Amino acid sequence: MPRPFPRPPLRSTAAVLTTMSALAATSFIGAPSVAEPFSSSPCALTRTDAHHSEGVDTWNAAYPKPVRELNAVLVFLSFPDAQPLTSPEQLTADHFPVTSAFFERASYGRFTLRPRPLRQWLTMPRPSTAYAIRRDWNAAHRAAYLRDALAVADGRVDFSAYDIVYFVADPDAPGVDSDATKVVNLDVPLRADGTEIRRFVTVFERHPPDRLVLAHETGHVFDLPDLYHRPADDTGDWDTYVGDWDLMGSQFGLAPDLFAWHKWKLGWLEPRQVVCVPGGGPTWLTLEPLGAGPGVAVAGAAGAPVFGLGRGTKLAVVRTGPDSALAFEARGPVGNDEDACRSGVLVYRVSSTAASGRGPVEVIDAHPETEACWDTSVYPPLADAPVGVGESFTVPGDDVRVEVEGRTLAGAWTVKIAPA
Repeated sequence: MPRPFPRPPLRSTAAVLTTMSALAATSFIGAPSVAEPFSSSPCALTRTDAHHSEGVDTWNAAYPKPVRELNAVLVFLSFPDAQPLTSPEQLTADHFPVTSAFFERASYGRFTLRPRPLRQWLTMPRPSTAYAIRRDWNAAHRAAYLRDALAVADGRVDFSAYDIVYFVADPDAPGVDSDATKVVNLDVPLRADGTEIRRFVTVFERHPPDRLVLAHETGHVFDLPDLYHRPADDTGDWDTYVGDWDLMGSQFGLAPDLFAWHKWKLGWLEPRQVVCVPGGGPTWLTLEPLGAGPGVAVAGAAGAPVFGLGRGTKLAVVRTGPDSALAFEARGPVGNDEDACRSGVLVYRVSSTAASGRGPVEVIDAHPETEACWDTSVYPPLADAPVGVGESFTVPGDDVRVEVEGRTLAGAWTVKIAPA
């Protein structure tokens, strides 16, 4: 099928490798050992030791929680074998304010990511080629890069003042590989300025960079998993799990807003905005468009823009097992989803035991015989996945039926969920 641009494997596919410590292969911070109570809803899946588990009953305190202003330092690293062709100001503008704006909209204003860029290049002690930078990065070379970067920056940066560290490499240095951009989690934290640093975002992007790449990587800093599928031989389609429907699946998606489940996990939804659907009988509810928030216009029933949504129900959940659930949310061209291919109620499965990159979320296609937006979608078979007005859909294997009965004058979706 034709594509709007050649799509190499997602830049953030390198983030699969976040399961590797920078200092010791295949080790990471234990999930259950640093838990903070979070949700007591009967539909809140229990967080497991799966990497970036989708459990929402507790918060992993090893990660910063994005429910306040967080400060992020951008450290710009040059190398002895190259003269930078871009300035720190240009590279900062590649990623900000677009990254902060994405999270501002996604969180309904509950979270602010504040970039604090250095104004000059800091020179690494070795040539760029000495670090063998690449997507599947050798642990020893990666550790050497981090140690050198921290040593170079320590005299210029008070790391105790920042919640997030971005190491931004000169994109034109000969040894820099843009596929190596990722978050590196440390089993044993590094220390600087009296503070422990458990993770770094290593940025090797071209100038200009791929769309929303830093927002995707920053999602990992908040314990969100990769939702794409990496084929064993790196061929085939990477977007079969969730298509366009979440930034953690594809940074190129037409509707990249974070799933309502992720907004629940991150603390951006109030308890009353999540409805746990009981079994045994039909439940009627009104779902607000996921992107609707304060000051955001939504197309009403007559098509005219309407303001005022934002505090109503965003997520309906049907528990299907000890570690699994079905999620229902309304998606359309609102907020971060302004380029969404289709509108309706999106249905997806969530597993708290599936690790990052292993399908913790899978969108269920309500129109499996068709596809849409073949020229712009990252995965056209799922571009028309939502259930539209006047349609009903039975979730295969779960005996749950959803009917979308209509739209309110304000633009919310009236939905019935019942046993099949």
